[in-house]
Order: sequence, then C-alpha cells, then structure tokens
Amino acid sequence: MVKIYKPGKVAVVLSGRQAGKKVVVIQQRDEGTKERPYPHAIVAGIERYPLKVTKSMGKKKVAKRSKVKPFIKVVNYAHLLPTRYMLELETLKGSVNGDTFKEPSQREDAKKNIKKAFEERYAKGNNRWFFSKLRF
Repeated sequence: MVKIYKPGKVAVVLSGRQAGKKVVVIQQRDEGTKERPYPHAIVAGIERYPLKVTKSMGKKKVAKRSKVKPFIKVVNYAHLLPTRYMLELETLKGSVNGDTFKEPSQREDAKKNIKKAFEERYAKGNNRWFFSKLRF
C-alpha cells in the first residue's frame, strides 16, 4: 500500500471540532497502536488563522494580526483529506510525539513550540496557502 501521509504532508481535517482546518502531519502510524488500533496520524494545525494585513497598518497592529493559534491532535486517516502540498518541518519533528498527549504541561509546551515555528514561517512569507483560510 502506498504511504500517503508522510511527515510534512499538508492535509485538511474533515470532521470534528477542527473540520475544514489545515494540518501538517508530524508522525504517521499506518498500523495503529495498542490504544488506537486504527491507522492514524499526529498532526499540528492552525485553529485561528492570521488576519489580512495592509500597508497602512502600523507595526503593532500588524504584529497582532499576524498571530497564529495552533492545535495538536491525533486524527484517524478516515478524517483527513491529503493535499498536494508539503511543508518542511525540521523544527516540529521533535516537539510532538505519542507521549505528549499524556501530560497537559507537555502538550502546552509542544503547542508553544509549534506556534513559534508557524509564526516564523508566516513572517518569512513561506507557504502562503497553508496560512490562508479555506474558502468553500
């Protein structure tokens, strides 16, 4: 079977609270695990996208509107729609793993690392499509 969800693959969540949000796959588990016996992926996505910025806005307003609110989640493959896009995620790989979800403080630390990485990437202007809302 062809592996579609490789680390770095951008996908769209189809159901649940984050339905319609874009995510990037951090780890894939094609065979499942003991507690989750179905194929799933650990993903990091954007819960609140950055807002539009114009030239006439000041630095303070631009900084406020450029913020990103991330989320991390374990998602069944059946609830993901793969896209053709890939994201390089050298900074994200070590921040989230299977044990991150057991302890709330670890989860918060992982979210902070992801937020920092996403905001840096957004500020550089890389991957514009990933940081724009889905319109449908």
